[in-house]
Amino acid sequence: MSGSEPVPAVPAVPGVVAPATPPVVDASELSSLVGQSLRTEELVVNMGPQHPSTHGVLRVVIKTDGEVVTALQPHIGNLHRCAEKIGESLPYYQWLPYVDRMDYLAAINNEHGACLAIERLGGIVVPERAEYVRLILAEVQRVASHIFAMGVYGLDIGAITPFLHTFRERERGLDLLDHIAGGRLLYHVVRIGGVKRDLSPEWIDECHAFLDAVERRLPEYNALLLDNHIFQERTCGIGVITGKQAVAWGVTGPALRASGVDWDCRRDAPYGIYDRFPFEVPVAPSGLAGTVGDCFHRHWVRFKEVEQSISIVRRALRALPPGEIMAKLPKTFKPPKGEVFVRVENPRGELAYYAVSEGAEKPWRMRCRGPSFSNIAVVTEIAPGTLIADLVALMGSLDIVLGEVDR
Repeated sequence: MSGSEPVPAVPAVPGVVAPATPPVVDASELSSLVGQSLRTEELVVNMGPQHPSTHGVLRVVIKTDGEVVTALQPHIGNLHRCAEKIGESLPYYQWLPYVDRMDYLAAINNEHGACLAIERLGGIVVPERAEYVRLILAEVQRVASHIFAMGVYGLDIGAITPFLHTFRERERGLDLLDHIAGGRLLYHVVRIGGVKRDLSPEWIDECHAFLDAVERRLPEYNALLLDNHIFQERTCGIGVITGKQAVAWGVTGPALRASGVDWDCRRDAPYGIYDRFPFEVPVAPSGLAGTVGDCFHRHWVRFKEVEQSISIVRRALRALPPGEIMAKLPKTFKPPKGEVFVRVENPRGELAYYAVSEGAEKPWRMRCRGPSFSNIAVVTEIAPGTLIADLVALMGSLDIVLGEVDR
């Protein structure tokens, strides 16, 4: 029987009721019926507070519908150490070691900002050579922080090899800082009125060798991550923060510039002697893979910032003037009554200090504005709709440090 011939009717059987003809259901109507019958229940999941992707002691409460995140709320405070209140309870000199422990991957940058605030409050003039030493150390710290962030981010999304490669250069950077400060993580090398120790000719040679090694390895980092197809699949179009969202939430640093906002404190609100060293501020271009403001662009901005920091340090080393490294200060430091607000560009964004003096040897008020605090807050808006696996990539790309969030 061909397909075009009609199917013969079934003859009626006496006493037997023929079955009813089933209704014809349209495909779109069937899809709607299936959607109404299949319901999933939202599940609340705790990520942390001891989770390897949180870059610290952070608890994130996630509502999920299957593998999709529907809502997210970061819970902070697990590492709180009252650094600001301690700053109001100690003399200015004694408080400085505490700021090292906020963003412990950028301790020198923390010290730099705190000393600038206290010096401006007390009208202290820092010697010229000390300003150069501060800038050099701060940028070496930025290089060490960024290459560590790049390697750890690869580890977050399952790439172990980049972490091992970037850790090699980071070790050289920490050794470099250890040779001048006596510590590998917490330094207390920037002091009120100057710096603890001068740069020796041997240290300068060692610094040039470190910069050369990092610059030589950058293409290798790119081959392992930025040019890697799997890395691009995990980061392109994931966790997009628009420029408008970044500004509204107070996002700063590489995460802000990755969203296309051209702002860097070192250039746009210069402090120290940064105005003497013009540099290019890396801002995410639209021609890269993915979408401006996504995880891929945040990683790209850090990579480009390493190149700029290397250039700044080299120029500062060539222009390093002779002279003293510490201003002459009284043993008891009592700045006059007044208030001051100072902000600096840390590897993770803008770190700001607000200090109020009542003429005593202790500040009446000491407050800090940490970049990671605002950077982590924005995930409550951008995380819904992402997969749980992509949430790990999103949070890792923000490069937060919980010591500075829970300061």
